[in-house]
Amino acid sequence: MGARADGWWRDRAAAALRLCREVIALARRGDGPAGAWMLVLEGRARDAVPLLEEEDPSLAADWAPAEGEGPRPVRLVSAPGSGDDAIVGVVAEVVARDESCLVVTADRRLRQRCEELNASVVGPGWLLRLL
Repeated sequence: MGARADGWWRDRAAAALRLCREVIALARRGDGPAGAWMLVLEGRARDAVPLLEEEDPSLAADWAPAEGEGPRPVRLVSAPGSGDDAIVGVVAEVVARDESCLVVTADRRLRQRCEELNASVVGPGWLLRLL
């Protein structure tokens, strides 16, 4: 969220809600570069999770697609602690399944941790251009 000067620091949950809605819309268009998106929210930004799940129950962590449906296009992760640690945990899971993983971050240390697990990493400008 920090890549946008839209006042996100004053209301992190509202900023997370805006960004998540945009990524969800991108995922549903089906013309994006990813088959599935995972949005990791930490701190006050986590307050957006129940609002998003209320808008669309398919985003809930315990929701499972019906028989014959593909994987859900967007999954929300509410990081109980460090968002970076949650992201690295997700990357490790994805890579362990021998799937490709692309992380969007401007954080150098997170970039390094993800690349060490063989994930690709791009900056937030890449995502903002898609949105």
